[in-house]
This record gives sequence, structure tokens and C-alpha cells, in this order.
Amino acid sequence: MGEGPAPLYARVKQMIIQHIDNGSWPPHHRVPSESELVSQLGFSRMTINRALRELTAEGLLVRMQGVGTFVAEPKSRSALFEVNNIADEIAGRGHQHSCQVITLTEEAAGSERALALDMREGQRVFHSLIVHYENGIPVQIEDRYVNAAIAPDYLKQDFTRQTPYAYLSQVAPLTEGEHVVEAILAEPHECQLLQIERGEPCLLIRRRTWSGRQPVTAARLIHPGSRHRLEGRFSK
Repeated sequence: MGEGPAPLYARVKQMIIQHIDNGSWPPHHRVPSESELVSQLGFSRMTINRALRELTAEGLLVRMQGVGTFVAEPKSRSALFEVNNIADEIAGRGHQHSCQVITLTEEAAGSERALALDMREGQRVFHSLIVHYENGIPVQIEDRYVNAAIAPDYLKQDFTRQTPYAYLSQVAPLTEGEHVVEAILAEPHECQLLQIERGEPCLLIRRRTWSGRQPVTAARLIHPGSRHRLEGRFSK
């Protein structure tokens, strides 16, 4: 027996993919709303919604809460085994980097930060929370704690002009880094910052860096799973 016809949602997905593949819907093109697609195609709202959700999960579309659905750029990539400047990665793809500084403050190190930075509880740490954008689309939350003794002028910097990575590379050149990668569901306020819907899977990189024997930073880097992937290469 031959295969039956494709489910309706799969047919909608294929129609959208054809628009993307033939260039009629280029990256950043606004996709018609669910209501518009229901009118244009004659399928149910449930069918249209499933097609859009699956294409978003597959990284072909980007759904920005309260704004709409857009054709995605090809997924941004980071090297799994390297510590790089996100602004350089984005520029290397020929795209525009920008960022928003949410938090830039001094705190007393709690037990978790003190352990990560090899310091005593209560010692000064600097905390920055920054959202990085690629062509206007949020691609990373950088939640970073810095040993204040290593970078005493950290709070004086304008991180919309120079990333924390670039600044710290000058004052405490990196000699060692550590990455721990997890799959997570972002917290509601993180979803808001990334302009994603609640429940979208994200990639979390826990990064620590050293200059000589001294830990310099401990950071949480959160990427929407539909907009980012990690790559690594090794040899034996």
C-alpha cells in the first residue's frame, strides 16, 4: 500500500519552507499572522499554529512575543571548546551586533559566587547582566560575575561599545577557560529579555575563566535553542 497524504500541518510547513527556499521570504521577512494564514490557506488555526511551532523549533522561523513571526537567519554558531567575543562572532557572520545593559552593579559574594571565583564570602564582586542582539534579534543573555580585585574599573565601562570579554581580555588576559553546557527552560523574566515564548528550550553555557591561577569571571550564557547551536571539533 502507498503512503497516505501528508497531514495538513505538514503541508503548511512545506508551503512555508518553499517560500523560504525560493527566496520570496528572505531572512527577517515577517510571516503572515495565524489569522492571515487561516484566511489565505483555508486550514484551521490549530493546523497553522502547529506548523509555525514546529518550524520555530526547527530554527527556520523566529517568534518574537508581541511582535510577530519572522524568517530566521541561519542559526548562529559558537565554538564549543573556545572562549570567544560574541561581538566578533556576530561580525564574522557579516551581521550587526548590539546589546542592552540591564544590570551593572557591585555585590557581596554569596557562597556560590565565592566558590566559583575562589574567594571568601562577602568579598566584592561585580555583576553585569547584558542582552546581546544579532541584527536586532536577541541571541544571548550574558549574566556575569567578576572578581572586583582583578578588574577594579569594571563598573566604569560602557559595555554598549566594548563587550565585557573584550575589556577583561585587556586587564586580565585569559589563560584558561571552562564550559559546562546544559539544556534548560528559561525563567519568565529571561524569556521576556530574549523575546521568546515560555517553554522554549534554551542552551545554557556556564563559563569560568582564569588569568594565571586567579579566577576572573563566572558567567551564565543563555541562548534560545531555536537561534543558536554549538560546534566542536577534536582529533585523537
